[in-house]
Amino acid sequence: MFGRGLGDTYAVFLVPLEREFGWSRSELTGAYSIYLLINAFTAPLVGLLFDRLGPRWVYGAGLACLGAAFMLAAGIASLAEFYLFIGAMVGLGVSLNGMVPGSALLARWYRERLSSAIGIAFSAVGVGTLLFVPLAQYLVTQYDWRTAYRLMGAVLLAALPLVALLVPWRRFAAGAAGIPQAHAAGHPVGGWTVASAVRTPLYWGLAQLFFCTATAMFSITVQLVAFFIDAGFSPLAAASAYGFVGMLSAASIMGSGAISDRFGYRQTVSASFAGTATGMVLLLALTAWPSTALLAVFVVVFGLCMGTRGPVVSSICARTFAGPRVATIYGTIYATNSLGAAFGSWMGGVLHDVTGGYRAGLCMALAFVAAAALPFWTVRTLREFR
Repeated sequence: MFGRGLGDTYAVFLVPLEREFGWSRSELTGAYSIYLLINAFTAPLVGLLFDRLGPRWVYGAGLACLGAAFMLAAGIASLAEFYLFIGAMVGLGVSLNGMVPGSALLARWYRERLSSAIGIAFSAVGVGTLLFVPLAQYLVTQYDWRTAYRLMGAVLLAALPLVALLVPWRRFAAGAAGIPQAHAAGHPVGGWTVASAVRTPLYWGLAQLFFCTATAMFSITVQLVAFFIDAGFSPLAAASAYGFVGMLSAASIMGSGAISDRFGYRQTVSASFAGTATGMVLLLALTAWPSTALLAVFVVVFGLCMGTRGPVVSSICARTFAGPRVATIYGTIYATNSLGAAFGSWMGGVLHDVTGGYRAGLCMALAFVAAAALPFWTVRTLREFR
């Protein structure tokens, strides 16, 4: 909740920074691309650190990094500082507090209902967006963007001793008795390694799904608050709409595991991509006919499909590659998600600057949605996964 939720507050600061410093949209989204690239390149390292050191050090370091980043961001005076604090440091903090260690922890506790457990746990991502994005907008509106950064950083640093010392991390890391070290038939003797995992079509199918999904989603979501403001909605209404998208994504994340357990992974993922594409078409309509009704329909459709794929990929990876190196393996797959997000957020900004609008970026996003859905129809293991 604190990781991705606070990372998503970037969208609130885009317009104030653009007005104060005169930076272009592509320059501003460049910071988000750095954040995502750092998130990508550190994901395998975070998995390795989790496997070696355990959750206390990983989560504690992540919270400290986020708190320090926001405190330092309050004093930025150049684009380079913005890239360093909000790009690099936030990217590292979110990676340390993100899906890689979370999935590895849950894999130690659940087997049959692992996808449901992951979905419920990762619904905190949407809850974090719902809480922190409107809160950040309120702080920016009531005070200014520097004070907003400073207050958020101070709260995070104050919470660090509580998280590090009071949470029973050793018990969490121990896992439940009887959880097997390998789930899928045909696992390698001695357990899965990154080298053996990358030789499977399933690994690359999950990587394609993650990369293309992230490219499509982040070419849009990074600029979503600015999109709504440009369409004529007030800043608070824009941030609230973004927050409600996050709230509904929390519901979709929470329900994705149970739905995929009941109806199948391929059916669930395919339906979610159809809903995501519909939401993008609604955004195209908003560029021509902005209205509160269209905005409301978009929030519901897009939000309910937004978070479905992450828990599904996490569950498939954790069940297939279960063992002492699962966090490291998942970290390498999750890296493709962050790479796609970095590419998508950068391309969204570039296309906005080149065309002066959002339609080209939305068309690109629709193409990547189609590419993301393909592995569940073309990779045999994913087609038949139960």
